[in-house]
Amino acid sequence: MEAAAEALASSSQLQPHVAGAFFALAACTVALAALLAVARTRPPWWCDCAVCEAYLTASWAGEFDNLCDWYAHLLRASPSRTVHVHVLRNVLTADPVTVDHMLRARFDNYPKGAPFSAILADFLGRGIFNVDGEAWLFQRKLAAAELASPTIRAYAASVVASELRSRLVPLLHSASSDDADGKVLDLQDVFRRFAFDCICKISFGLDPGCLELSMPVTAFVDAFDAASMLSARRAIAPMQIVWRLKRLLNVGDERKLRDSVRLVDAFATEVIRQRHKLGASSGSDLLSRFMGSISDDRYLRDIVVSFMLAGRDTVASALTAFFLLLSDHPEAAAAIRDEVSRVAGDDDDRPDFSKLKDMHYVHAALYESMRLFPPVQFDSKFAAGDDTLPDGTAVTKGTRVTYHAYAMGRMESVWGPDCAEFRPERWLRGGRFVPVSPYRYPVFQAGVRVCVGKDLALMEMKAVIVAVVRSFDVETVGRSSRRPKFAPGLTATFAGGLPVRVRRRAGAVSGHSPPPKSNTPTTEE
Repeated sequence: MEAAAEALASSSQLQPHVAGAFFALAACTVALAALLAVARTRPPWWCDCAVCEAYLTASWAGEFDNLCDWYAHLLRASPSRTVHVHVLRNVLTADPVTVDHMLRARFDNYPKGAPFSAILADFLGRGIFNVDGEAWLFQRKLAAAELASPTIRAYAASVVASELRSRLVPLLHSASSDDADGKVLDLQDVFRRFAFDCICKISFGLDPGCLELSMPVTAFVDAFDAASMLSARRAIAPMQIVWRLKRLLNVGDERKLRDSVRLVDAFATEVIRQRHKLGASSGSDLLSRFMGSISDDRYLRDIVVSFMLAGRDTVASALTAFFLLLSDHPEAAAAIRDEVSRVAGDDDDRPDFSKLKDMHYVHAALYESMRLFPPVQFDSKFAAGDDTLPDGTAVTKGTRVTYHAYAMGRMESVWGPDCAEFRPERWLRGGRFVPVSPYRYPVFQAGVRVCVGKDLALMEMKAVIVAVVRSFDVETVGRSSRRPKFAPGLTATFAGGLPVRVRRRAGAVSGHSPPPKSNTPTTEE
């Protein structure tokens, strides 16, 4: 009897493991059968045209370093400035008229869409970048109202000034050298850390170094980057069923994504906990304002992640590309220094944000840099119904339609024969900055979805440019090509970073200055 009981107990213990093994085997069999069925039946979206074949075989990589450069090449060669990648069911455009059609004239027909939201749901949740309708409108109205507040603007200016004075400028001073073999610094990493500290203070009212986390802050930042990269990979998969099956089975990239999102969740949870502990009414930060209207911590988590994506990744991307271009164009650096000297004077390096609005060349140089290297290279919508684009392209319901800002900046038909050149003067008339249509330059999106944090981001980036350029020469090192290679992600990131040597300019004023003047930042458009 005892032996029988032991055998029965042992059998009971094995049953869950056996069942799990059978389930895994069955799932793999179903997945394999589905893939074989797809291969045999050649679904309606399958295509063996030259573009689709090059995409599926990655043969484009033999000529181009980046997928975005290949797309730009295709769009330049297209008379309509539109191409169709059938295997992705994706129409891409670099035509300003079509961008206007998508973002203004037929805005109602081109939402983010359920397919896009599903791709980014694990990472961004219900944040403003991943929703449509009432959820999007609610967050947008709240964010727009707060970002327009003089209190928030003054608070943001004080944060940026403090970070420049106490962290960024001293760091560059410590790394600077007159030696040709001096210290090499990854400027992309420096800007990502700077932007991360700024956004944590502006958006959450917290210094990231003061959070009570189970791991170093860098581990959570790395997890955020990994989640961005792995989510982006979902979007370029020819068959969405592949990543969905991997997610179901928790294997491969999807397992890595789940682990990364778990760390991102832990960081966001601690931010919200600390903000609750300090009291929402005690802060001038954005999260405190949102907490006055939202009590759902899971919803707040999605908002925290969206703030980080908008405030860290895009700012760091734009600054990195700016100094890459500036290293190749010393004449632009000289023009910036002349303007800063004329507008702000030479005897004081304290950030005076009220003077940024008068630095038209700085503004033009930043816009020109983002024309060539937009932080978000493309943006996709999913057609809610059948439509015909202005160039005659037929779009069926459910088709992904993408405007490609990176390609638009390289179109002769949009910017003229010198479109590949970095020329800030193209934005100036009589020495004053003159904007163009946002549908020609959709770096900040356009129409109803235009970026609500645009002015704050411009203020931060211009303040960094002024502080760094007036005091340092920045030289890139170790470049095998003037064309950077990008890493996968939701924002443009240079693979391998941006290695530079920093030299302090002769006669530059000290980076350690008295507290900054408390001026509300103003930026022009």
